[in-house]
Amino acid sequence: FGRRFMEIATADLIADVLFQIGALTAIARSVGGTVDYVKPHGALYNQAAADRKLADALAESVRRFNPELKLMALSGSQLLEAGKAAGLDVISEVFADRRYMPDGSLVPRSRADAQIRSDEEAIAQVLQMVQTGTVNTVDGGGKIAVQADSICLHGDGAHALEFADKISAAL
Repeated sequence: FGRRFMEIATADLIADVLFQIGALTAIARSVGGTVDYVKPHGALYNQAAADRKLADALAESVRRFNPELKLMALSGSQLLEAGKAAGLDVISEVFADRRYMPDGSLVPRSRADAQIRSDEEAIAQVLQMVQTGTVNTVDGGGKIAVQADSICLHGDGAHALEFADKISAAL
């Protein structure tokens, strides 16, 4: 999926996800590691946050592969609920450097205000989410509830490691 939304048959999605989890598990084992949770990437993650049918297919894929794997999903999302319904342990994720829509989804990357570029603003958002269980929305004053079991920050930025250190220190 990358950053493009796609239509895919449920059986094909399940087969693709099973293959990918299997390949990742084999790679992890080859270097002495393990796979403990599954987090879909990009557009698939965002699409499954809102589309219960897609979310159910992803959760079913994880359950079929290994019901002991946890499923990481956007706080308040359909994917989180699908994981619970499939009997999986779930990890509710929030984003340090992304803004939120009033419905709890992430602001689309096509919008100029999707990302938080200021470290100070992102750290303030993280602290708010962890300490109060809320996050401000882009509608100019609204707040929504979130559960911060895990905090995502994008590692492809020029100063990602420094940013992670700052967040860790603030927490």
